[in-house]
Amino acid sequence: MASAELQIPEHIQETQNITREELEMILHTQNPLVTEELRRRAQQTAKAIYGNKIYVRGLIEFTNYCKNNCYYCGIRCSNTDADRYRLSLEQILSCCETGWNLGFRTFVLQGGEDPHFTDEHICQIVRTIKEIYPDCAVTLSIGEKSEESYQAYFNAGADRYLLRHETADEDHYKKLHPEQMSLVFRKNCLKNLKKIGYQTGCGFMVGSPGQTVDTLYRDFLFIKELKPEMIGIGPFIPHKDTPFAKELPGTLEQTLRLLSIIRLIHPHALLPATTALATLIPDGRERGILAGANVVMPNLSPREERRKYELYNDKASLGAESAEGLIALQKQLNAIGYEISTERGDFIQCTTDYTDFHRFISIHS
Repeated sequence: MASAELQIPEHIQETQNITREELEMILHTQNPLVTEELRRRAQQTAKAIYGNKIYVRGLIEFTNYCKNNCYYCGIRCSNTDADRYRLSLEQILSCCETGWNLGFRTFVLQGGEDPHFTDEHICQIVRTIKEIYPDCAVTLSIGEKSEESYQAYFNAGADRYLLRHETADEDHYKKLHPEQMSLVFRKNCLKNLKKIGYQTGCGFMVGSPGQTVDTLYRDFLFIKELKPEMIGIGPFIPHKDTPFAKELPGTLEQTLRLLSIIRLIHPHALLPATTALATLIPDGRERGILAGANVVMPNLSPREERRKYELYNDKASLGAESAEGLIALQKQLNAIGYEISTERGDFIQCTTDYTDFHRFISIHS
């Protein structure tokens, strides 16, 4: 069994695929040699494509109002204890100015599905940012919209769109969301984003209530079908004002294993070391990078509003998780052999024959 387990990381890398049985073995193994081989190959794969550069994105959380009532989320509409806020265009632009001066060349506009921000509002925000900062990318993460809305944002200048699918399993989706929300619609949103031409990101929580090896395997199948440019995963962390308040969080170990698997199957993907990882454990972000991640998203939001965007308990938003902590972040990355990149950090298209790619990895092992 030990010998078979040790061969799995190489097989995943060579085939850029994983079987359900291999996934179960990787998730359940107690053999540190297997997990280290998985991590090592994932890190080498990321370095072969992106070098030791870690792309930084300036995160602007511009509204914590949301019409949805997802069972895991602290800004769900039924949470009457949430301290709600919205940023004005002027406040958003001030965040961008701060970020640009610090060297950020991607701004991520993230918020709940807030009806106050109409398509016209969003397009105005995107257009204005692109007019002032034409060398920067704009990423939107504002939930489910119609294809027409996505097209309008794209026409206004949006470059990327993040929309976690959360789970590709229908029954699991129903455990996480109220009945008026639809996995079919969520998947169609992602397919529309790809069709329009966005660099598209999907993803899921690790350890969410009801998650199993089977649901995770369906996630891998869906991601393989979608072919996203970005894949965001992080541990589930409960929020005190949700139905899942007393559920156990996802683990660092499982999150890192899944990150490494994703890197080996999708070598060119942009993979963030999420804030949730840093919330779970102080060096979580660095360990995510060593497991194959190559993106971090320091918080550019106004300091007085950051604590209000609490998707889960004790969300990290200060120190190296904040934009003003960029020097601390640089030191942390330098300590593990990486450096901050001030490039836009776009997805690198695969142009290499994979026989040569694997030969490159072998030479540098």
